[in-house]
Amino acid sequence: MSVLRTWSAIAAIVLSSTAGDVLLSRAMRQIGHVGELWRRQGLRAVLKTIATHPSFLLALFFMAVSFFGLLAVLSWADVSLVVPATASLAYATNALAARLFLHERVDRRRWLSALLVCAGVAVLAT
Repeated sequence: MSVLRTWSAIAAIVLSSTAGDVLLSRAMRQIGHVGELWRRQGLRAVLKTIATHPSFLLALFFMAVSFFGLLAVLSWADVSLVVPATASLAYATNALAARLFLHERVDRRRWLSALLVCAGVAVLAT
């Protein structure tokens, strides 16, 4: 298969995985401390609250897209490229998305780590 097709698929997997992670984090922040909800109202209330939260459902959708996209790419590309590239690049995009969408403080050490991870993927790709 073509290199462009493989890297396009890797990009789609990374973006959908990052969207899922950010939406899941947003949902859980909005829901609040699950342990307290469990103590007050029980497991059924926790499951209902999480399973009906719109951000959680959207996160689940994006995570499924990422997972099934990974399965598809692995049917034509080398696992030694696809898995490290998707995992590593998702680390970098998660740091960026956490900063932009969740307003998390990402320190220099994390940015440097993300840069080194991307450099590793570039070496892997050649």
